[in-house]
Amino acid sequence: MARAQGARAQMALAFETVYGTPPVGGFTKMPFASATLGAEQPLLNSELLGYGRDQLAPIKDAVTADGDVVVPLDAEAFGFWLKAAFGTPTTTGAEAPYTHEFQSGSWTLPSMSIETGMPEVPRYAMYSGCVLDQITWQLQRSGLLTATVRLVAQGETVGTTTSAGTPAELQLKRFGHFNGSISRNGTSETWSRPRSPMPTISTGSRRSAATGASTARTRPSRRSPAPLRSASPTARL
Repeated sequence: MARAQGARAQMALAFETVYGTPPVGGFTKMPFASATLGAEQPLLNSELLGYGRDQLAPIKDAVTADGDVVVPLDAEAFGFWLKAAFGTPTTTGAEAPYTHEFQSGSWTLPSMSIETGMPEVPRYAMYSGCVLDQITWQLQRSGLLTATVRLVAQGETVGTTTSAGTPAELQLKRFGHFNGSISRNGTSETWSRPRSPMPTISTGSRRSAATGASTARTRPSRRSPAPLRSASPTARL
């Protein structure tokens, strides 16, 4: 088996029309720094007595599919993750530059199908029914500006060929810490002392043990700094 190379690693994303059903097309190539998406099914040791000293066959436990994806904060691709966290934004403007306003509090959030690919192996893993559980990023003076997206999926399907077709490509325009600023209700925030806050947006996604379905409601995390604890938090891109 060939060794996978990070230079050729691929990630494609598409929003689902039906939860847990990957769309036929409409995938977009996503920039990412690392991914731990995967599925596992633990084996439970038998607790029964009276069957001798040899262990009984283990019992299969529930399948869990989840993981984190580290992504850059940029002008286009990061909007997909904001949509997963808040829902469809309100877009204003007749022509570019547009304003996309993401409002928290939605009871229904979109689900995604995400495929990670390693062409050399070859191995393509499709994760369907993905919902965003939490997204965090670090605000600091210097360094690369990235966010960590925590995902919960319905399941994993592994194949030797891609199921995403030829994904559309976005122009990568990254943001940096040097260009960043924080505003609350339209007013710029000033800090009296140096610090490195970590904004955290949590959707509170939970899996149903009976159906495997996921439900979520966007809410700001209690650990977030003041700009994300307002009564009506919004995110503008």
